[in-house]
Amino acid sequence: MIGVRNVTLAYGKRVLFDEVNINFTKGNCYGVIGANGAGKSTFLKILSGEIDPNKGTVEMTPGERMAVLKQDQFEFDEHTVLNTLMMGHKKLWSVMQERDKIYSLSDFTEEDGIRAGELENEFGEMGGYTAESDAASLLSDLGVEESFHGSLMKEIPSNLKVRVLLAQAIFGNPDILLLDEPTNGLDIETIGWLENFLADYENIVLVVSHDRHFLDAVCTHVADVDRQKIKVFSGNYTFWYESSQLMARQLSDKNKKTEDKRQALIDFIARFSANASKSRQATARKKALEKLTIDQIEPSNRKYPGIIFQPQREVGNQILNVTNLSKSIDGRKLFDKISFSAQKGEKIAFVSRDPLAVTSFFEIINDQQKANGGTFEWGTTITKAYLPVENTQFFKEGLNLIEWLRQYVPANVTDADEPFLRGFLGKMLFSGDDILKNTGVLSGGEKVRCMISRMMLQSPNVVILDQPTNHLDLESIQSFNEGCMIFPGIVLITSHDHTFMQTVANRIIEITPKGTIDRLMAFDEYLEDDRVKALRSEMYS
Repeated sequence: MIGVRNVTLAYGKRVLFDEVNINFTKGNCYGVIGANGAGKSTFLKILSGEIDPNKGTVEMTPGERMAVLKQDQFEFDEHTVLNTLMMGHKKLWSVMQERDKIYSLSDFTEEDGIRAGELENEFGEMGGYTAESDAASLLSDLGVEESFHGSLMKEIPSNLKVRVLLAQAIFGNPDILLLDEPTNGLDIETIGWLENFLADYENIVLVVSHDRHFLDAVCTHVADVDRQKIKVFSGNYTFWYESSQLMARQLSDKNKKTEDKRQALIDFIARFSANASKSRQATARKKALEKLTIDQIEPSNRKYPGIIFQPQREVGNQILNVTNLSKSIDGRKLFDKISFSAQKGEKIAFVSRDPLAVTSFFEIINDQQKANGGTFEWGTTITKAYLPVENTQFFKEGLNLIEWLRQYVPANVTDADEPFLRGFLGKMLFSGDDILKNTGVLSGGEKVRCMISRMMLQSPNVVILDQPTNHLDLESIQSFNEGCMIFPGIVLITSHDHTFMQTVANRIIEITPKGTIDRLMAFDEYLEDDRVKALRSEMYS
């Protein structure tokens, strides 16, 4: 068990936590959620001892071991990959170091021999004799090939460093596992492996993530950081979100009878309890939901932005034709012979094992890069809005938000006064004096919200989204996702957010060095299709 007692933390007048009391118990995985800046990562640092609260204590069951996903990719640069992983089990690593030091002594004494025997006993009890092979197996499971195991951390690619640090955290099955954004830098297959690993994990896990599919797959509970407090709710993220939305609707419906509202909530809990039986965490999640009472369901205090794209005109019959498009960078072929036509009603998810390939493709069809070969042509009815993965170039001038947005008013809009522009910024939760903020001081999330305001201003019938969830909080991601689902136009998207891809796309196009894999199907269906798997292997060989 790990718990906090009366924890308070403030930075000047800004209070993050005020008298927080909460317990986390064995067998449960807690998804720590909250708006950007609410203190999710800070709370994990308080639990790990990295940050001391102004008041209060953290309590752990004596003898239990905690492991934390490290964020500093350079901390272990001078250590080998295998040793970096094993250093995650601090006690085991300490015993190994002391034991090896004794064995290296030239004047080995009887006292040294006794101590070495004690260490060997501790080493064996901790599984030390299989630790190296277990570590190597774990690295391989996470996609770090054996050829890298003896390399120094500074010699391996950054995307592999992330995997090594994740392996370091989960090595040796710690009693308490703290994971801050563990899916960052992982591909779909590795995220799936981690989901299964955590679903079977029998100890305590606390995880901060903006990946809703991941939270739904692994969490038995949600720990909601809001208004300087933390409340724990049974169920995964989707259960928390839908139940809080339902309760908010119930409270606002003054005409509905109390008993009708109660029955609706009972039916809602029963539906989610039944669905829980399909999960790998069926037992823990179903038991948690069965114990849930209606009084535990509360409306969320969150504010959700209003992301609604309203096309000025419907798309015509010709939308986008791509013919034999190819692109190479520094001799590396990103894609070749890309050909397809977009059709009415389609929302297309683009995937590739090389993320640079999709970004380059999007930049080409938005005239921000040149292809090495091939052509593309947009239809004459198309008005497109593009959300690039990198937006720095849009914020070089120090303007306030109204001035910034005014630059992007379409030529056919003649009455773009301040109230008009405030409306688009207000939908993205910029209100009051927020609109006078200088763009030079905006956070990453605020910049993306500005970019979405700009997109809505265009009244597009085609939206192109390159990693749209980057820097956004769960509330913005949820609203963005729902806005794309109801959008009547065309969506071209690539995203690490599994739920976004699954719920929006009805066609999948994978761009590879040998052409395209093009299927009219949902994202999950694409990932599970055996014929697609075989073709993917061939296209990247």
